[in-house]
Amino acid sequence: MQLPVLTYNIHSGVGLDGVLDLDRIAEVIADSGAELVALQEVDRHRRAQSAFADQPGHLAQRLGMHLAYAACLDDEPAHPGGQRAQYGTALLSSRPFVDVSTTLLPCFEGSEQRGLLEATVVVEGVALRVLGTHLQWDREDERLVQARAITAVLDDRPTVLLGDLNTTPGSATHEHLGGFLQDSWALVGEGDGFTFDAEPPPRRIDYVWVGGVTPVRAHVIASPASDHSALLVDVGLP
Repeated sequence: MQLPVLTYNIHSGVGLDGVLDLDRIAEVIADSGAELVALQEVDRHRRAQSAFADQPGHLAQRLGMHLAYAACLDDEPAHPGGQRAQYGTALLSSRPFVDVSTTLLPCFEGSEQRGLLEATVVVEGVALRVLGTHLQWDREDERLVQARAITAVLDDRPTVLLGDLNTTPGSATHEHLGGFLQDSWALVGEGDGFTFDAEPPPRRIDYVWVGGVTPVRAHVIASPASDHSALLVDVGLP
């Protein structure tokens, strides 16, 4: 059994052209055929830039998928009497989630709070642990501390860790994670695998890490719908 999984930083639905169009994001996901999706930079009732929309709810409904959401930022409503203004990560799945939880990651003073969104999906009798995250963008020392917090909760269950890690191969964060999980692109990807090229230089910062499962194919999906490309990996389950 192979499971197509996708990680995608959606930039709150704002594309390279500066236009907010969440349906373009939905089209990238739908066209990929992914059955399990991790999203980063997802707004919920947060700001004018994203039209104060419930972005994870809209995408889940549009795609007919189950939703888990982690509000790493959870602020007072943008309008009196409105919904909480939230920002974070999401998981979408064609199968129901079990045991959903969010753990806030270590956060240095002045940095944006980050989190680890965890859930389980059962695929043909196999319970797959799914971890979604988005690490600090501008400090490698902070990313390394966050990565250590993630690896501290790993065990021998079949696992996929998906997300925008804001770090490149060979970094301290990448090397640390590589002591516990395998980088799918390094195993089965072809070429550079750049996922962030809206601003030079292009680099590979979006990942699908695996443990106890086997990556079969990896493919970068370029689109102007976001400032990141999506990363699709077919994962073979035990």
